[in-house]
Amino acid sequence: MSLSSVFHIAGSGMSAQSTRLNTISSNIANAETVSSSIDETYRARHPVFATVFAENLKGNASQPSLFAEHDQAGKGVQVRGIVEDQSELQMRYEPDHPAANDQGYVFYPNVNVVEEMADMISASRAFQTNVEMMNTAKQMMQRVLTLGQ
Repeated sequence: MSLSSVFHIAGSGMSAQSTRLNTISSNIANAETVSSSIDETYRARHPVFATVFAENLKGNASQPSLFAEHDQAGKGVQVRGIVEDQSELQMRYEPDHPAANDQGYVFYPNVNVVEEMADMISASRAFQTNVEMMNTAKQMMQRVLTLGQ
């Protein structure tokens, strides 16, 4: 793994955490929206991440090698998709609410604002860590350039 690939890996991490922050903000924005039916109610969304590995097969495609030809641990992270949380929605009896159904119930999303805020802090710190990784790699490359002086 070369030092320059650190920029690609950290960049993919920053992009993934940015997607995570966007879904968290969407969840928080819709936390108090209501609906008169289960089908129309907003459901919390969560991104699914996957590691992007370098080639881990050496020579014969049927036998994976224990070590790659080059010392490549991974190429970064990617967002595989965004899935809806299938946990139960909140049904509240509010017969005076304008969106209440015939039985007087309204449906609230399955968004837990406290969990979303904790996830937001985690995503923000992961993004900051990737920025620091890029800054450190940049400083190392600058120091390598000054070795010949």
